[in-house]
Amino acid sequence: MTTFSAAGATKRHRNSGETIIGTHLSPEVLQFIRANLPLAEVPLIPEIRLHKASPTSGLRRLAEIGGHGLGTPYWAYPWGGGLALARYILDHTDLVAGRRVLDLGAGSGLVGIAAAKAGARAVIAADTDPRAMIATHLNAAANGVDVSTLVHDMLDGAPPAVDIVLAADLFYEQRLAQRVTGFLRRCFAAQIGVLIGDPYRPFLPRSELRIVTEYSVPDFGLGSTPTPSAVFRLKGIRR
Repeated sequence: MTTFSAAGATKRHRNSGETIIGTHLSPEVLQFIRANLPLAEVPLIPEIRLHKASPTSGLRRLAEIGGHGLGTPYWAYPWGGGLALARYILDHTDLVAGRRVLDLGAGSGLVGIAAAKAGARAVIAADTDPRAMIATHLNAAANGVDVSTLVHDMLDGAPPAVDIVLAADLFYEQRLAQRVTGFLRRCFAAQIGVLIGDPYRPFLPRSELRIVTEYSVPDFGLGSTPTPSAVFRLKGIRR
């Protein structure tokens, strides 16, 4: 896997053709994030700072500078599942220390950054929105950790060559939730660990999960009032 490099060209994974995005592909997005999404501490996780949107960030302008067709930049806000999962990882570093980690649907990279801070041997952040991966690069650098970034939809593919998959806030839409669940099942069958963070959204496959712990955190999708958000394992997975 090739690490996201500010100076490097776009590269391809030698086996799959998945794109590792280089920052030079969209310097305007880099500049926009730096200028309009200031670094700020994350609720519940003072160890990490992220570039976060505010009411004056003007996110609609992103569509005018290379984001056409990518939809709302949800990665610009913290979500409850990611907050819970990142907090849990930082409090239980043995879960990821020395291991290869995939942050699936990484968004801003919060969970992957937490894994890197917790001592993961390698962290890959994957998302279908290239702007999210640019934000992840900036956020990882701001927190002094290395995170590789992958712009690719992994959900219909084979399990990746990692030791643990971290999935937060991916059960907000039925079709997406079904695909995520299928992917995580295949990872489980391949002896890959799985941890999920989610504030009990309707399409969470609750019958296949067991709760590990719960936090009260704000969630962008549910408003600013703290709400319960939990960390889950697929049933049968042990530490």
